[in-house]
Amino acid sequence: MEIRREEPKDRAAVEALTRKAFYNVYTPGCTEHYLVHIMREHEDFIPELDFVLELDGQIIGNIMYTKAWLRDGEGNKKEILTFGPVSIDPAYQRMGYGKKLIEYSFEQAAALGYDVIVIFGNPGNYVSRGFKSCLRYHVSLEDGKYPAGMLVKELRPHALDRRRWFYHGSAVMSFSPEEAERYDGTLEKWKRNICPARKNSILSVIHLLKNRRPEGKTISISPPQRAAAPESLFPHRFPDRLRSA
Repeated sequence: MEIRREEPKDRAAVEALTRKAFYNVYTPGCTEHYLVHIMREHEDFIPELDFVLELDGQIIGNIMYTKAWLRDGEGNKKEILTFGPVSIDPAYQRMGYGKKLIEYSFEQAAALGYDVIVIFGNPGNYVSRGFKSCLRYHVSLEDGKYPAGMLVKELRPHALDRRRWFYHGSAVMSFSPEEAERYDGTLEKWKRNICPARKNSILSVIHLLKNRRPEGKTISISPPQRAAAPESLFPHRFPDRLRSA
């Protein structure tokens, strides 16, 4: 097994892997492969944190990072990270490869000087990776809400102080579903449906989170939307986009 930087020759394989990992998982079809397709050319993309996991000469995993920002009430700005999509070939999921890929990316991100990562995803997938509720770190969306699926990880202890922070993500995550649909139409046609087991799993998580709202705080829960950014069961689509550790 080898984890290395993505190279230009890997691009087609990575996009195909991403499509395979996400197709029909959360909605009929998927858009994650289109996000991968456009992300590399965006100014917020971080090529130093674009990794593939190779096994016996085959790429079976990928993780990509973009810049994001936190602002406090006085307008002070802090550059941070977000990641997604994270993709593991379905034939190799639940074997620990996703964990290895994510943990390796954390080490490299810290080496570059980054100290905070904010993602949107299913908490069950990320608590074991050191992520905690955004509420714990006083990090909210621009509208002041604390989404249940908005998670924060400090790569350096106490990187965030007790002040209130507002999250601002990269514009690359806001592409139109129509653009993604047109791109997908240029690829091999696959039958679209949604996995009933996954749908039931998502509904179970929503039910759990609705019954765990902390006192005095607003937790927003929205149904999945297909536009972009990493399993966004919550406001920003599924940048949880992990398929799968």
